[in-house]
Amino acid sequence: MSKWDKQLDLLIQARTPIIWIRSREEERVETLLKNSTKRLSPRRLATWNYIDGLKNILNSNNLGSRQPMAVLEWLRKLEENPPTLLLLKDFHHFCEDPGILRMLKNLTITLRSTPHSIIISSGFWTPPNDLEEDLTILDLPLPKESEIKTLLSNISDASNSELEEDVLKELTHACSGLSESRIRKVAARALAQRGQIGKQDLIEVLEEKRQSIARSEVLEYCKTDKSPNDVGGLEILKDWLKQRKQAFSEEAKNFGLPLPKGVLLVGPQGTGKSLVAKAIANSWSMPLLRLDVGRLFAGLVGASEARTRETIQRAEAMAPCVLWIDEIDKAFGGDSRSDGGTSQRVLANILTWMSEKNSSVFLVATANGIDKLPAELLRKGRFDEIFMLELPTRNERHSILNLHLKKRRPHLDIALETAVDRTEGFSGAELEQSVIEAMYFAFAEKRELLESDLILATSQLVPLSRTAREQLESLKEWASSGRARASSTKL
Repeated sequence: MSKWDKQLDLLIQARTPIIWIRSREEERVETLLKNSTKRLSPRRLATWNYIDGLKNILNSNNLGSRQPMAVLEWLRKLEENPPTLLLLKDFHHFCEDPGILRMLKNLTITLRSTPHSIIISSGFWTPPNDLEEDLTILDLPLPKESEIKTLLSNISDASNSELEEDVLKELTHACSGLSESRIRKVAARALAQRGQIGKQDLIEVLEEKRQSIARSEVLEYCKTDKSPNDVGGLEILKDWLKQRKQAFSEEAKNFGLPLPKGVLLVGPQGTGKSLVAKAIANSWSMPLLRLDVGRLFAGLVGASEARTRETIQRAEAMAPCVLWIDEIDKAFGGDSRSDGGTSQRVLANILTWMSEKNSSVFLVATANGIDKLPAELLRKGRFDEIFMLELPTRNERHSILNLHLKKRRPHLDIALETAVDRTEGFSGAELEQSVIEAMYFAFAEKRELLESDLILATSQLVPLSRTAREQLESLKEWASSGRARASSTKL
């Protein structure tokens, strides 16, 4: 029996009047409640929905069809034996009605002296203020690997097909992060195509995961083929990331190492922060999930916090993965008074998760500046490390220019010394743009790229280090005070 099942049983045995199970998996909730009634026999489960009314109760089936008040009245008058769990589906839509609200509040008092409980099943819901104190919230997490393994085994047995242990293990791991209903859909497609589930369905599972993330609105499943070789310089940061990659292994766990939390990359625009995030995911063979913080701030009161919880739950279920929050300073750097404190509450949820998480979700946050970053985000322990990505050194500029030239003109060998000398203060993105601009010059004249094209391109570009000098100096001074670690050697 899982920890969640034990918690549910305890709430029922403690005569909790109203339990709100936060989940969109209606069928799974009903199945879990049926299992609970078996464990807590002689309890029984009654279900209600607006169309069908009451179900599973002899002599009362269809009672309360299109009448939500009638089913509450039925429960109020119900005798103590047998003890009953009443699962109300979609009932949150009726809780704004003053009569329904009053009846629920009355029942919270009545049910404390009876063995009956009300279960409200819904995903997103902002309960009325008058009802908040009377609700006990129970979050239903996505299925764990043990549950997924059992589900796949049962489906395989029901279809009279044999699923080898290594294939079952691989499929179970791949399905982590999907709801039970989505796993059933993948299995149903496999059975329709081949009459069995097998290793061929891994592609289907991956696509279902992408679809699941896409439907979340807040998370984006990012494809990436970037590697550390695509990142010029930043050798100290690269070495640090190699060490953290090893910490996800079973050997590291046995050694007593905790799972890495994440890293905050701070630096001017164009210094490769986003590129590093993509390279981490690809080199660690983990999916990259990009969190769009702007979409967390939904219009309804309480919706942002609910989306944050759901997003964290979905990311943890996808573990091991890399969760990327781009430009976190813009998301949480504003005045919280202008949004009624929503950004502060969302940040508090994220910070609590960062401090307490024990899942293999590696958080990569990037920021262009620190002047707007909340102090609590920079506190030691939130991230494993904070790295400052400064403008590239001379050696790094040579490496970056050579990298972009080899990527676009692999057989070309031109001198770079003059261009390197003239690009002091250029970011990695500006160096890349210089190479592209130089190629335009050469292509317009129908000839091969020359060193002079590159020198001309660099002379025409005005780098950010000149237009935003004060901001960059402030950032450099902050990092040099020991609050951030250098990402490369000063050469």
